[in-house]
Amino acid sequence: MSGRFAFALVILALLATPQMAQMAQMPQPAQTPAAPQPTFRGGIELMTLDVVPRTDAGQFVADLRPEEFQVLEDGVAQQVASLVMVSGGRVFNLAIADGIILPTSRPRAEASGRIFVIIADDLHFTSLETPVVRQLLRKTLATLVHDGDLVAMFSTGPSSVEIGLTYDLKLLDSAVSKVAGRGMTYRDLMDAKDGSQGPQGLRYNAHVAFRTAYNLLRDLERTRNRRKALILVSDGYDFDPFPAGRSGTDQVFGGRYGTPWVDPQNGDRFLALEQSNNRFADSDLASELAAVTGIANRVNASIYAIDPRGVAGTTSLSDNVDISEMRTHISKTQSSLITLSEATGGFAIVNDNTYVDGLKRIDAETSDYYIVGYYPTETDSSRRNRQIEVKTTRPGLKIWSRGWYRTRSEK
Repeated sequence: MSGRFAFALVILALLATPQMAQMAQMPQPAQTPAAPQPTFRGGIELMTLDVVPRTDAGQFVADLRPEEFQVLEDGVAQQVASLVMVSGGRVFNLAIADGIILPTSRPRAEASGRIFVIIADDLHFTSLETPVVRQLLRKTLATLVHDGDLVAMFSTGPSSVEIGLTYDLKLLDSAVSKVAGRGMTYRDLMDAKDGSQGPQGLRYNAHVAFRTAYNLLRDLERTRNRRKALILVSDGYDFDPFPAGRSGTDQVFGGRYGTPWVDPQNGDRFLALEQSNNRFADSDLASELAAVTGIANRVNASIYAIDPRGVAGTTSLSDNVDISEMRTHISKTQSSLITLSEATGGFAIVNDNTYVDGLKRIDAETSDYYIVGYYPTETDSSRRNRQIEVKTTRPGLKIWSRGWYRTRSEK
């Protein structure tokens, strides 16, 4: 131990000399800095938008560059991280973001088509409309489906059509033959058992239809870089139709529609309750519509609703439905289809007996488009509803894209 202590004292003495002190103060050679490590975004999901730019004449513009797109989320500018153009079924990369693998410019045939999910909402069209719906479905398949497109077909009710994504048109055509309307007629609605907010059976049917659409859209979330569209064939939705007719206060049944029905004991309470039921029913319908459009926008899918009633008139006298109430009912059902479509970047085909122009427009909008990707700068998960606006710096173009989306729930 004494030897080790003496050796340590010698080392300290040497360090204390001027020569050693000067050497200790000499600058050391600079170390080579480590190569920068690649950074990857964690916890932030790449958002993609289908964008269709067209001229005033309706022609698709296929030469836009990434720097010509501007994306605003809740009014805040976002940086475009990826840009893919799809034209005539071919996919072209125009910009690639770090860590993102996008399709090549010459995609495989099975990866270059579109995805269509067709829902025959047989709970919301009647048996009398079955031949029209079957003809419409076959016309839809013939007009929209091209080589490389994947198509699924489902029904919401007893038709029990469940065809997953397939290229087999013969299988889809055979499924059309199974579609048969099971919706409630006007007479059924008038005679249905009422709940606190309208016919109970009608409310249940609508919930089943919306849940079916919601689940099918959710299953599309894993599919990226392909145009996704849901084709909904339905008469539309109204949770509380013909309230005065069902209560016996309309003109057809001898009541005084539009004026208070005075109960000898309770005054005007009946009409007040009826108006309250309408208000609650409309609120519930809006909530269901918001859930479906929210999931559609999150998975970047557009809804195109088609009303098989064609040019919707009023009704025959044999249905015993007040004309004013019938007009309100038709307006509500069509509005529900328009809301589902326009809130997801699509459009509804209503008041149309041929459907030809509408189907051609769907085909055009789903054939040529851009896929714009960006990482949202807003990381607050409590703000679930986000407003989106897509612009281009090139003048004279009309831009189509979805206007909002809903983030994934934390639950």
